[in-house]
Amino acid sequence: MDAIAAPGTLFARLREDARSSWEAYIAHPFVAGLTDGSLPEAAFRRYLTQDYLFLIHFARAYGLAVVKHATLEDMRGAAATLDALLNHEMRLHVQFCAEWGIGEAEMEAEAEAEETMAYTRYVLERGLAGDVLDLEVALAPCVIGYAEIGARMTADPRLKREGNRYDAWRAMYAGDEFQAIAAEAIARLDRLGGARGAEARFPMLARTFDEACRLEARFWQMGLEAARGAP
Repeated sequence: MDAIAAPGTLFARLREDARSSWEAYIAHPFVAGLTDGSLPEAAFRRYLTQDYLFLIHFARAYGLAVVKHATLEDMRGAAATLDALLNHEMRLHVQFCAEWGIGEAEMEAEAEAEETMAYTRYVLERGLAGDVLDLEVALAPCVIGYAEIGARMTADPRLKREGNRYDAWRAMYAGDEFQAIAAEAIARLDRLGGARGAEARFPMLARTFDEACRLEARFWQMGLEAARGAP
């Protein structure tokens, strides 16, 4: 299902170039377990705790985007996203985790997994070493990928809704609000790409996107490995 981005957009081209890594990420066994409800709870709990730490660095990335953007309009957009992450998304995540019996103090005390550090520091490195287009491309698998995952899960005949504790997660990312966030990210990539020479830079941008997809897949795998080691 590729309807989330029209053919010819920068995102669609990046996704196609990294098709193998992209599919390994969005069709990962972790996602399959969320869809049919078979994912071990230990895997999801590990994911939730590390995702809290991930969101902190995600917010830092948008703080960097404010610095990197050239126009006041784009700076305001990045600042609005930063505010939403710190003052809305983090609060929602804490509330969601509380339903799983995971407190904020517990998440704050958790050590960062290597997989969390690998992806978040990679995103920040791309933004620091490059420009805002490099940063947005590194972020795209997360922002847009979760929207495509939510949409795919919804369309999957294996989806279990009744009695599936993970279905609330799917509904959040398949919902209109997050789908609109992803649509704006796709449009922003096109706008930035046109202004910052994406065509000439495409090979490097594609490498960044592919690496980010592989790091996202490792984040899912982290959860599965935690479940395998659970008593």
